[in-house]
Amino acid sequence: MTQNKAVLAWIDEQIKLCNPDKVVWIDGSDEQREALREEACSTGEIIKLNQEKLPGCYLHRTAKNDVARVENRTFICTETKEEAGNINNWCDPAEMHAKLNALYKDSMVGRTMYVIPYSMCMVESPFAKIGIELTDSIYVVLNMLIMTRAGKKVIDALGDDADFVKGLHAKKDIDEENRYIVHFPQENLICSVNSGYGGNVLLGKKCFALRIASYLAHKEGWLAEHMLILGIEYPNGEVHYISAAFPSACGKTNLAMLIPPEIYAKQGYKVWCVGDDIAWLRIGPDGRLWAVNPENGFFGVAPGTNLKSNPNALHTTERETIFTNVVHNLDNNTVWWEGLDKNPPTNANDWLGNKWDCTDGSKGAHPNSRFTAMAENCPCISKEFNNPAGVPIDAIVFGGRRAKTAPLVYQSFDWNHGVYVGSAMASETTAAAAGAVGVVRRDPMAMLPFVGYNMGDYWAHWIEMGKKIPNPPKIFNVNWFRTNAEGKFIWPGFGDNLRVLLWILGRVAGTVDAVESPIGFLPKAEDINIEGLENDGITIEVLKDLLSVDKDLWKEDADGVEEFYNKVGDHTPAELRNQLAAFRARLN
Repeated sequence: MTQNKAVLAWIDEQIKLCNPDKVVWIDGSDEQREALREEACSTGEIIKLNQEKLPGCYLHRTAKNDVARVENRTFICTETKEEAGNINNWCDPAEMHAKLNALYKDSMVGRTMYVIPYSMCMVESPFAKIGIELTDSIYVVLNMLIMTRAGKKVIDALGDDADFVKGLHAKKDIDEENRYIVHFPQENLICSVNSGYGGNVLLGKKCFALRIASYLAHKEGWLAEHMLILGIEYPNGEVHYISAAFPSACGKTNLAMLIPPEIYAKQGYKVWCVGDDIAWLRIGPDGRLWAVNPENGFFGVAPGTNLKSNPNALHTTERETIFTNVVHNLDNNTVWWEGLDKNPPTNANDWLGNKWDCTDGSKGAHPNSRFTAMAENCPCISKEFNNPAGVPIDAIVFGGRRAKTAPLVYQSFDWNHGVYVGSAMASETTAAAAGAVGVVRRDPMAMLPFVGYNMGDYWAHWIEMGKKIPNPPKIFNVNWFRTNAEGKFIWPGFGDNLRVLLWILGRVAGTVDAVESPIGFLPKAEDINIEGLENDGITIEVLKDLLSVDKDLWKEDADGVEEFYNKVGDHTPAELRNQLAAFRARLN
C-alpha cells in the first residue's frame, strides 16, 4: 500500500521481532471491515448482535484482569527521568526496550499482524498527525476504524514522509504482571503488550492523542488536552464554543451531548457536540484559540447512559457500535447495562459471559464497560465536526467531583490564575482507572495520567501559551457534584448545566456581572436562571448556598495544592507558587 521507506523498514523490524504468520494492511474499505467482522465472529472474538434492532453492532468481552487503563503499568520513557517528571512512571529507554523486545519476541506466531495507518484529525487539517499501529487483534482494528480516520487515504497522505507515530500492540498472554503501556516521546513510539482493553490498546486514543501529542504540542507551541468541545447555538443562530476538562467518567460525554431544558429549547437554544474527550488547540489567524477533536468516534462509559442522562449518546450507539463488557440479553440478542433502564433481562449473560441472575444483587455489566460509536451517528454532532480549521474557543472550563468545596461555578481572575485553577483540580476517582473508587485525588487539567512529559513543564507551557494568545478564552471552574447532608447531589445537572454555561458565555460577552471572592469571580445568584427547577428543590437560597465559599475548606485545599506542587517538584513554575501564595493571602 506504500513505498515509504521509513514505514516499510520499521514494519519489517517488527515482523522479524513478533513473527506473525501473515501481515494484513488495513485499507479502510467497507468490504475489508465486513470480512474482519465475520472472521472475529467465527473465532468468538466478537458476537454479532440483533441486526434489526442494532444494525452493525457487536459485543466484545475482555479478560477478567483487563478491564481499565492501568496507570501503574503505564510508562513515559525519556532520555532522563527529569524530562518525564515525578508524576509519570519512568524507565530508562534502553532498559525498557530490552524488556519489551523479550515480551514481543515471537508473540504473534500463529497470529495475523494488522497494519493500521490512521490519522488523528481529518488528513487535510493543519492539526493532523499520522500514526501507524501494528496489532494482532481484530477488535483493535475494528475499534480504530471507528475512533480514527484509517486506511489507504492516510498512507497516501503520508507519502514519503518519515514523520509518523509508531505503535506496536501484541495481546501476548494478557498477563497483568507483564502488561506494559509504554511511550517513548523522543522516538515517536508507543508500545502496548499483554492487554486487550481499549484504553490500553487503541493507541490513537490517550496514548497518541494525549501523551505523545502533549509532548509534541509542548515542542511545537500548541495544546493537546483532555477536553470536550461543545457549541451553544443561541436563538439568533450565533454559535459559541466551549472546551471543558473533567476526569474520566465525571460527566464529560453527558455535557458534550447536552440537551437544553425545555424552557431553553422552546426559545430556540441548541447544543452541538464537536468532541467528548480530547481537544487539540492552536492559535488561529484571528488571535483566538481554535480547537479540533482529533478523534472520529466516542469511547464512552456505558453504565449510567440512558434516555434521561444522555439520550444523544444512547441514540449514537444504536448502530455501527462495538459494546465491551456489557450484559448480553439472550432473549433478543441485544445489550443491557446498569442504569440503562429498570428492566434488566431475565435471560442473560454477564460481562464475563456467565449466566447472570439479575435478582441476586450482582452487577451484570462491568462498571467501566464501554461503547465505541461513530461520531457521525450522534444526533447532535456539530456541522463543524469535520472542519479542518476547527472551532474558535470562547471559554475553557475545568471541573471535577467535589462534594463540599467548589461552588457551582466561578471564573478565574485572568489567564495565569486560570492555569492555577486548572493545576489545583481535584476529583473523586471513578471506575475508569484501576484502583479504589471514591478517593479524592489531584488531577490537574484532568491530565494527571496523560501528560507525556514533566507535569511542571506542562504547566509552564500553559503559562507560555497565555503570553502568545492575543485573544485568549476566559477560564472557569464548575462543580455539578455538591452534596447535601444526606449525600445527595443538590444541583440537578444534565441538561440544566446549560444554565451555568450561559452564565459563562454571558461573562465572556460582558453582559453579566460577577462578585469578587477569594477564589475568583462568582455569579450573582439572580443571574443564573432557575425557572422550572422548583421540583428539583432549587430556590434562590439553595442557589446561593451552591455558590458559597467556605474559607476553611479552601485553606485545606490550598494545603493539598502545595503538597501536590511539592510532589511535582522544582519544575513547578514560580508563577503557580505565587498564585498559591496570593490565594492564601486572599483567604486570610
